[in-house]
Amino acid sequence: MRMLFSAALAAVALAATAGAREYRPSDEKPPRVAQEFRAAWVATIYNIDWPSRPGLSASAQQAEMRAILDRLVALRMNAVILQVRAQCDAAYQSRREPWSSSFTGTMGRSPGYDPLAFAIREAHARGLEVHAWFNPFRALSNNSRQTARNHVTRTSPGLTKRFGNMTWLDPANPAARRHALDVILDVVRRYDIDGVHIDDYFYPYPSGNARFPDGLTPAQRRAHIDTFVRDFYQSVKREKSWVRVGISPFGIWRPGVPAGIEAGIDSYEHLAGDSRKWLRNGWVDYLAPQLYWRIQPERQSFPKLLEWWRGQGSRPVWPGIATSRIQSREDPGRPAAEITNQIDLTRRIGRNWHGHIHWSAEALMNDRGGINRRLASSYTQHAAVPPMPWVNRRNPSAPSLTATLSGSNTEIRWRADNRAARVAVQVRNGNQWNTVRILPASAGRHTVPRADAVAITAICRTGNMSRPVVVSLR
Repeated sequence: MRMLFSAALAAVALAATAGAREYRPSDEKPPRVAQEFRAAWVATIYNIDWPSRPGLSASAQQAEMRAILDRLVALRMNAVILQVRAQCDAAYQSRREPWSSSFTGTMGRSPGYDPLAFAIREAHARGLEVHAWFNPFRALSNNSRQTARNHVTRTSPGLTKRFGNMTWLDPANPAARRHALDVILDVVRRYDIDGVHIDDYFYPYPSGNARFPDGLTPAQRRAHIDTFVRDFYQSVKREKSWVRVGISPFGIWRPGVPAGIEAGIDSYEHLAGDSRKWLRNGWVDYLAPQLYWRIQPERQSFPKLLEWWRGQGSRPVWPGIATSRIQSREDPGRPAAEITNQIDLTRRIGRNWHGHIHWSAEALMNDRGGINRRLASSYTQHAAVPPMPWVNRRNPSAPSLTATLSGSNTEIRWRADNRAARVAVQVRNGNQWNTVRILPASAGRHTVPRADAVAITAICRTGNMSRPVVVSLR
């Protein structure tokens, strides 16, 4: 009886297969896949974004990360900027620095898994890039915090200086700069990240009349930070040229620049951040100035600042936008429309590649002010990350592609060469083409609702795209 039943199943399967038609490539040409950097910061310090609180089980933390990544994909975004080193600690397995307390509540205690490795695996499976975010010089955000035995304040206190209630690696100390760079390069070597990212904490923000206790002039400090940024960029590129290097400085280079712009601090003087120089000198693959202000008023105008920044160099300027300030205490009346209006401006102002970064994932997870519905209108199709032609101009080879109609679905299969990291999947219904997913090239297959045509475009690690391969199904 069992043999008869198995034979019957085999006959049904054979009949279904015989009825299916495999379609092969045609000469049709779809529109070019859009390229725009759409990212969100995921902060681990103070459990701002992830994990939601310290002490959660490994499985609960992993479920939260999956939910964040799923939300980004659902919103048609393409990158996550994950904080992996907030205060000389690690959200990954490290022999150099202790485990972050954000995961267990105790610095130095393992969460039972490698959060960065997990995030990379899950993000890449969804077609998302992962940029590892480091705070290079902040050593402790609060000196009353418990530290692990292998924290730099205990192993190498001579590299650090206290400032108020915080402790910093001293950027003027060559050994401290080397320590910060070695930590970053260790991650670049060992993890399959797509980018490295540092923010504006080069020196601490001023506190009243207090100044960082190093006896240096602002110009001397800037020289040390310039050296670090140059070495940082060049060192990462020597290790893995395709890894993008990004910096997110304070959004105003200097008060009064451009004319009429006001700021409570002078990033150039107080934080030693000559970010305009880094952009002009090509020491970044993208600059993400934190433009957290509204389109109006003029004294801190989002479009005025964006236009100025995008005129300072040839590399991409992808501004940080403050999605978390929607209906917040910092900006109680800010509507979600402010954010989508700013996204529209990033597509119209200046000559750089399109892109922007949301601060932060928490606002997207909580759908602050109904922002997700509005983003659906801004992100109507999936987009690939823009290219880096100053690193590589070689396009990957076009993949092979076949498609099969199966009931109400279209099953597509492809094979890409080893230079392809991702593929863009496009479908046509009637005369309308739509980019429906960015997927890992290694996936090799995907199912979409029944379509009139499908196309696959291979994308390499530096964002270059192959010619599309199309299969018409009508």
